[in-house]
Amino acid sequence: MRVGCRPVNAGISSSRLDVPAANAHIRTDMTDNSDLFTAKMAAIGFAPPELPDGLPPPEALEAADRTSRFWTSDHAGELRVGTPDHRREACKMFRETFNPYRPAVIAWPQLSPDMLRRVTSLPIWDIAVHTEGRARLRFASYAAITPTPEIRDALMLNAWEENRHKEVLSNLAKTYGIALGPEPAYRVPRDPEWMYLVTGYCECIDSFFAFGLFELARRSGFFPLALVQTFEPVIQEECRHILLFANLVAWQRASLPWWRRIVFELRVAAAWVYIAWERLVLARSMKSNGMGTGQDSNFTMSSAQAVTPVEIGVRDLMTICLEENDRRFAGYDARLVRPKAIPALVRLGLFLTRPWTRKRRSDDAGRIDEGSPAGG
Repeated sequence: MRVGCRPVNAGISSSRLDVPAANAHIRTDMTDNSDLFTAKMAAIGFAPPELPDGLPPPEALEAADRTSRFWTSDHAGELRVGTPDHRREACKMFRETFNPYRPAVIAWPQLSPDMLRRVTSLPIWDIAVHTEGRARLRFASYAAITPTPEIRDALMLNAWEENRHKEVLSNLAKTYGIALGPEPAYRVPRDPEWMYLVTGYCECIDSFFAFGLFELARRSGFFPLALVQTFEPVIQEECRHILLFANLVAWQRASLPWWRRIVFELRVAAAWVYIAWERLVLARSMKSNGMGTGQDSNFTMSSAQAVTPVEIGVRDLMTICLEENDRRFAGYDARLVRPKAIPALVRLGLFLTRPWTRKRRSDDAGRIDEGSPAGG
């Protein structure tokens, strides 16, 4: 589940980024977001995967969970980034770790009034649903312009899974009576590669923090274990998504001629700058333009306080995020590229703030000693 990312709007006219595409297969008068996404996927020849009709037995669920978490390529030797072997194995990983769960048959556990209040008060639901709605169409649009069949197939499955996440979140909100803000209109992006980069890097950011927050909720016992376990496949699926994204970006970067690579690197840098700027104004713009219910301000820390009964510091939360990030990726072939930017920045931040942390602890210890009676 991604949260906190809304790459379009935030004070910028959406017409500059998302406009109806010139595609003869897709009607431009569609007002239903699901119809637009379905038409886009049909236009590029996507056939949905087969799913079980009902809730599978526990042993089947456990097997599917293991399959989605652990994968090693049978390719012998190095997987050099930018080679056809690297591209093939990255797409193969995504295809072979698919988890065939059906959102409609998820058995959401009953919650006590106190548990229900905790779930409905989480500051994530609006932006999570809206983000998945945008992501599904953007990934499908990028798949439509991708000439390489195996990459196109992986991107179409990625888009389909984003839509499945939206269904899961919507069903959860309906089950527990969570009021969602009005859903925005989603448009086919005019520049699919740009929106793929922006949305993919947003996923990398949001998933990193979501891994830690989810583990914090599990450790604290603040939510019933049944609910945490029910949502677990969605969290792991996000790990697969950003693993695929990191490898496809790395493959494209390495396979381009030098002059096209310069242009690509500038686009990547621009995407990061755009995301950073967008994050700074997100909370304010969400209220001013009527998108959402105001749940989204200060997402990471407010969410941390919402999923644990005890106060947790920024450093402790970042440490959990790093540990969970490493754990979730550990089951996949080590030769595949991992998302590196956010973990590296967090590690740098923890390293640079270590002296202040030690000084604060020393000052706290000194104050305790001063307040102790003489002679202990």
